[in-house]
Amino acid sequence: MGLSIGIVGLPNVGKSTLFNAVSNAGALAANYPFATIEPNVGVVPVPDERLEQLAALAKPEKVLPTSLEFVDIAGLVRGASKGEGLGNQFLANIRQVDAVLYVLRCFIDDNVTHVEGSVNPGRDKDTVDTELCLKDLETIEKRREKTHRSSKSPGKEGELAKIELAVLDKLKVKLDDAVPVRAHGLSVEELEVVRELFLLTSKPVLYIANVAEAQLATADNDPLVKQVKEIAAKEGAEVVVLAAALEAEIQQLPEAERPAFLEAAGLTEPGLNKVVRAGYKLLGLQTYFTIGPKEVRAWTIHKGWKAPQAAGVIHTDFEKGFIKAEVIGWKELIAYGSEAAAREKGMLRIEGKEYVVQDGDCMHFRFNV
Repeated sequence: MGLSIGIVGLPNVGKSTLFNAVSNAGALAANYPFATIEPNVGVVPVPDERLEQLAALAKPEKVLPTSLEFVDIAGLVRGASKGEGLGNQFLANIRQVDAVLYVLRCFIDDNVTHVEGSVNPGRDKDTVDTELCLKDLETIEKRREKTHRSSKSPGKEGELAKIELAVLDKLKVKLDDAVPVRAHGLSVEELEVVRELFLLTSKPVLYIANVAEAQLATADNDPLVKQVKEIAAKEGAEVVVLAAALEAEIQQLPEAERPAFLEAAGLTEPGLNKVVRAGYKLLGLQTYFTIGPKEVRAWTIHKGWKAPQAAGVIHTDFEKGFIKAEVIGWKELIAYGSEAAAREKGMLRIEGKEYVVQDGDCMHFRFNV
């Protein structure tokens, strides 16, 4: 189960530079609008120190981290939903992502043009919101025509259509005012009615305050960064402050040279780590591990999932035929030095179908198909 994040923002705010930083995929980052013509998609391994420690313990043939997918689309400008710039064709590329990452420019550089003529992350955020709302409004209106016809049908079909029509009309009112769906206060039942529409503004948002390297040391007091944090605080969203250009430089270095470069820049870790943690928190995700001589592997699941659901991420047969799971926390396993030692001391717990998997659990599943 991977995590997919769509990257949005105005042109020249650092979207593609950030994409390069997190995926090291070499996406074109140029100082002119619409440098990104086709959407860039990067699937990157999720860094996890726990996986590295477990691999050092087990010495497997392969180490397989979980993955994170980033989709970088063309920069949005006013009127994008109506075809301005490269238009709304690219918004379709992020319909099925799990979350949307807003890159907001917080650096001032006369050599990097801004399509609005000045740097104002609050205004840029409103522009992106408006364009995404207009695209969702278009989706709602198209669906409403079909639903309205169905609402005249007899029986259950007509009744269900009437329920959907009421939700669509409710959405339309606020989208007309450029209010994202995530702020409409919809019930779980109402969200389920329109789930298959994959509305862009229904997705959770992670904000990136993209600063210059010189701003990092004083970012907490930076007025532009404060704007972004205030926006996020009002929405209960996550914020990551990073210098995308610096992060991209880090990714170009050999692995062995990165720690020294990070230390010289005053950083304790790459920005990707922060983005991943914020994304996991935003979506309520966590990781468990499987360990064996052939591979040590990380698996992503939702918090609150029970053991059979976690097993199903490996293979649906594991969930269908689940019997029980052997479980030990990763710290405990490291402390005992091996699974054999943990098993000898009776520290590998046997858990059943009702066990709620914890972040960092190391698990073996027993199943029968």
